[in-house]
Amino acid sequence: MSSLVLLLHGPNLNLLGDREPEIYGTATLDDYVAFAERHAGEQGLQIEAHQSNHEGELIEHIHHARGRCAAIIINPGAFTHYAWAIHDALAAFEGPIVELHISNPNRREPWRHVSVVAPVASGSVMGFGMRGYELAVRAVADQLAT
Repeated sequence: MSSLVLLLHGPNLNLLGDREPEIYGTATLDDYVAFAERHAGEQGLQIEAHQSNHEGELIEHIHHARGRCAAIIINPGAFTHYAWAIHDALAAFEGPIVELHISNPNRREPWRHVSVVAPVASGSVMGFGMRGYELAVRAVADQLAT
């Protein structure tokens, strides 16, 4: 079994550290990825990370993960709420999928309360900031161990 975990970030997450620090903090996307890589290494896993502001590019990464990656952790950003094509691509992936959010969408605007990713995810981690990345990695490790 592969120990490779695909870590995907959706639109505007490349602006972490600058964008709405009162919600997302001051850590950059590179900080989040490095944090996930450190915790993945402790679990015997490797991270392959990608960010895109383009739905089709994220779908291509999901397709390329099939048969190659053991799991997917995805922070889909705003695509969470309407990107049915990402939903469908994830549904075709056979390993564990963890939906991840830095903030808690359910505590924000009503339009953020619906996730089209959640129905195809093994579980969701939201609202724990950077610590959520550790929780998502641990969830994947636990699912792969069973």
